[in-house]
Amino acid sequence: MLHHTQNGRDLHHDLLVRNSPEALEKARNDGKLHVLLAASGSVATIKLVQIIDGLAEHRNLSIRIILTSSAVHFLAGQSHEQPTVSAVNYMPNVDAVYTDSSEWAKPWKRGAPILHINLRKWADVLVIAPLSANTMAKMVNGICDSLLTSVLRAWDATGTVDGGVIKKIIVAPSMNTAMWRHPVTAKQLKTLEEEWGGENGWVEVLRPVSKALACGDVGEGGMVSWQTIVAIIETKVGLRK
Repeated sequence: MLHHTQNGRDLHHDLLVRNSPEALEKARNDGKLHVLLAASGSVATIKLVQIIDGLAEHRNLSIRIILTSSAVHFLAGQSHEQPTVSAVNYMPNVDAVYTDSSEWAKPWKRGAPILHINLRKWADVLVIAPLSANTMAKMVNGICDSLLTSVLRAWDATGTVDGGVIKKIIVAPSMNTAMWRHPVTAKQLKTLEEEWGGENGWVEVLRPVSKALACGDVGEGGMVSWQTIVAIIETKVGLRK
């Protein structure tokens, strides 16, 4: 029992070190390609494991994951495709998993690193898969009440802060058909695709597909396949098979 408890303490300490802002700061110049992979509150969060596995062959890749408080509910060890958040930490190429509590994990002192800023600086690309209707609305309206939305709000959309490079945000929406067809979604999509997107933009939308949804409905709103997302990531950061 004592040995088990000690191992538990060791694991907890290891995760705190891996997920700390200090570790992130050191990793900015590790020579790897950096993919910031996020999931928001949609059933499609269970595809996260397959996306990570699909990128496992790339040895020069570092993945850091952001989970919203809603996304965490889909990763509680329910099944093989729904491991615990702690288990996701140790999947291939995953160097850290952050939740909302990671932002201010300990009392902040002047000069200490700020997680959502350093994640922006670290990332070569940000991929949100899935992007829920709620997080899409927050993204378009500039709301920053979570770690993920704070990263989005702090993104260098003009390329004038972090060295003149406009880094991409790729989003894969996932929602019920009625939510996808809602007029509000159309307005938000126009902002993402036309105002912030395009050839010289900083946002790319992987439009959902039509299929049987988890709620039982059949129609648009399902997230694109994990294979498509893996292929897009490989292309964007220059990974070769």
